[in-house]
Amino acid sequence: MSAGTIGRHGMVAGRPGAAGGPALRPLLRRLASMLLPLALAAGSVRAETLIVGPSDEPAAVARTLMQARDGDVVEVLPGEYRGVAAVLEQRRLTIRGAGKRPVFVAGDKLAEGKAILVVRGGEVTIENLELRGARAPDRNGAGIRFEKGRLAVRDCAFFDNETGLLTGNEPDAVLEIRASEFGRAPHVEGSLPHLVYVGRIARFTLAGSRLHRGYEGHLVKSRARESVITYNMIRDTGEGSASYEIDLPNGGAATILGNVVGKGPRRQNPVLIAYGSEGAVWERNELVLAHNTLINEGWLPAWFLRVFRDRVPMGAEPLVVNNLVIGGGIFWLGAAGRFEGNWPATLGMLRDVLTGAFELPPDSWLRGRGVDPRHVDGRDLAPRAEFEWPLGTRALSPDRARWSPGAYQR
Repeated sequence: MSAGTIGRHGMVAGRPGAAGGPALRPLLRRLASMLLPLALAAGSVRAETLIVGPSDEPAAVARTLMQARDGDVVEVLPGEYRGVAAVLEQRRLTIRGAGKRPVFVAGDKLAEGKAILVVRGGEVTIENLELRGARAPDRNGAGIRFEKGRLAVRDCAFFDNETGLLTGNEPDAVLEIRASEFGRAPHVEGSLPHLVYVGRIARFTLAGSRLHRGYEGHLVKSRARESVITYNMIRDTGEGSASYEIDLPNGGAATILGNVVGKGPRRQNPVLIAYGSEGAVWERNELVLAHNTLINEGWLPAWFLRVFRDRVPMGAEPLVVNNLVIGGGIFWLGAAGRFEGNWPATLGMLRDVLTGAFELPPDSWLRGRGVDPRHVDGRDLAPRAEFEWPLGTRALSPDRARWSPGAYQR
């Protein structure tokens, strides 16, 4: 390349003392500064939006997903897609359903025998898709298998999978699930299907989502170093017969805030929330349980919170604040910690359970009976949102004079 020509990044290339001397150098520098943004913009144009439709062959859809370049967006048109299975290895990729939520049905095909979609690294966002029917020989067939990187799942649905979403044990992986639905676990005895099963990853966030109709397995199981479970409807209704609603078997730093957690009458286990049942693997083990509505809808007593303190050494006492405990059972037994502002109640004391109105009615004597959650052992445990039916959250101001127990302040 001769002196003074523009290189591939828009910079002026030259040899010392060449092409015009000192008088020309300011002009060349100015030209380079003008062309650099244009060259960078041209480089970013490589990212494209790729569109696939239900008339495409499954192999063609899978190829589009797998061969998309870093930064591309793949838009999936409404319809049903059978037998699409893909391994995603891009450094950055978005897969987005356009309009009415498209449905990926596994049929008899899974990527690597694991899942409909296998995410193997990078930053991947999956939005507005439904994944269903995953079956594998090891009974771990998943809608999504997340192995490493960062994965964001938004406005998605997972039905009739042996595991809705399953992760590996990559210690730096980060998973975020928002405004998504998991349900209809297959009724296969001994398979223990979990709706969400998170391995030993760095951080797991679940917010504004609905989980229901489990079978034998757990609705949410997380071994993550940090689990943040906020403003969800985790309620095993109808024919649901899950074991635990939330299982944190290896402890870790867990925040469970602003959820409705309900156990149905067909339960497999009396425990709603379990912490530390399989022993510690992380150095930091802390539990915050604040502003949840915990419900036992069966006739038999429930164990609302079970902490296995003999198996998980905890750096601080559990903070259990402003929870509303509905139905018969035990709450604090074996979970010694700071318990404040927690109140028992019955289903009849809520506004309207049949329509999903789990808040206290305006004239309830329990309104305002919670403690101020903004200053608990130096921590702010005030909820910033509430679950909004059928999915998502609505904002909630943390500045108020009175606080009520439970997931709703409305």
